[in-house]
Amino acid sequence: MDVGERRRRGVRLTAAALVALLALAGCGSDARDNADSAPAAAPAERNQAGGAADQAGGAAERGGGKAEQGAGAGAPDLRVDQRSIIYTGTMRVQVDDVDAAARSAIATVTAAGGFIGGDQRRSADADARAELELRVPAAKFHGVVDELAKLGRQQRREIRTEDVTEQMVDLDARIITQRARVESARKLLARATSISDLVSLENELSRREADLASLEAKKERLADLTSLSTITVSLVGPDASTADEETEVGFLVGLEGGWKVFLTSMTILLTVLGAVLPWLLAIGVPLTVLLLVLRRRRRRTPPAMTPVGPAAPLPATAPPPVPAARSGP
Repeated sequence: MDVGERRRRGVRLTAAALVALLALAGCGSDARDNADSAPAAAPAERNQAGGAADQAGGAAERGGGKAEQGAGAGAPDLRVDQRSIIYTGTMRVQVDDVDAAARSAIATVTAAGGFIGGDQRRSADADARAELELRVPAAKFHGVVDELAKLGRQQRREIRTEDVTEQMVDLDARIITQRARVESARKLLARATSISDLVSLENELSRREADLASLEAKKERLADLTSLSTITVSLVGPDASTADEETEVGFLVGLEGGWKVFLTSMTILLTVLGAVLPWLLAIGVPLTVLLLVLRRRRRRTPPAMTPVGPAAPLPATAPPPVPAARSGP
């Protein structure tokens, strides 16, 4: 019994192994069939994947590179260093020596990589004044302002900022579009076959190129303002007023203003008189001498004498003279 049972078990195991081998052979054939049919479908799948990639690339370009911000970066980039900001500042500093302070300010700006945009000075001892227009890199704007404030006693500081990021983005988009329009106009011009088409396309191309140049000039101007900030510094002497003059009213104020206007008017009048006086001397004096000479000649010339002779006869038609009536004795 044991021997027969072992034989039957061996037969069952052999049959199970054959069934397993047949099943594996069927799976292998199905895999080969699928592999043979895969190349035929691969081009279509690659085309679909390529179209999806192109659409994704276009969306990424329109989004301004927002996909590079990482996972969960759906919010716009609000970092200050990624924005276009125009900084302008105005300062008034009272110093002991205006010329020395101006030299120090120029040295500070030059060391920061900037330059001098304007320099106006007035020397009047302790009431001297210097107006400096300084252009410094935007990244060093605040540091330079703090250094200039240390030149003396700061009396006034005004800092203004203007965010032009949206304008820069808009200009970039408009420039790209305008360049595409210029290229299309050039292609159409190259294919023109008639004189009328050639003239019209040349005019259109010129107009589009002018618009493109205008947009590029605006972008360059904004880029200059954002890359180089402007600081206007007023350096005044120790005797300068520490506060702005206040508006005053009253009789004495009006009298003082009227006197200043009078002096100004007299100054202008004397200036005009000084400008006209040489002409009066050059023309008026010879003319006056000539008039005096002519008048003396007229006085020396005797008047014309009328001829003396017998009385002219009376006309025949005239009536005889009537004798004068005599009075009675």
